[in-house]
Amino acid sequence: MVVVIVVAVLVIAQGDSDESTTPAPSETTAGSTTQEAEQEPQGNSERADLVSFRLDDRSAAGLTDIWIAWTIKNSSSEKSDYSWDWEAVDADGTRLENGTQLETDVQPGQTARGEYPTTLKSATGIELNITSFNRTAGY
Repeated sequence: MVVVIVVAVLVIAQGDSDESTTPAPSETTAGSTTQEAEQEPQGNSERADLVSFRLDDRSAAGLTDIWIAWTIKNSSSEKSDYSWDWEAVDADGTRLENGTQLETDVQPGQTARGEYPTTLKSATGIELNITSFNRTAGY
């Protein structure tokens, strides 16, 4: 009896990860109230793909409705998957919420937009920070 062992190795091209905590990039859209954050320094080309990451306050008629919204633009030459961790911090430095967002299968040169609800009670005085950011090759 012959036993054949097949070993498959999948190599995933993974870029540098950025583990620093920095303010998120932001962009204003018409028709909604947004909480602006300082523009992200453009030193990390992968991180620069996160064009906008902001709070979008859609609250109306006394009902709180605050979302995070983002725009990714793939500046690489290959299909990419993105993941990033974030936190919302008040003026006293207290973390009010945090999470992880994903954007997958973004083609070269393509722009992808997304949004996600939060449990924040207000967007006033809240700073969004990116605590880690990763871009990997999409398959």
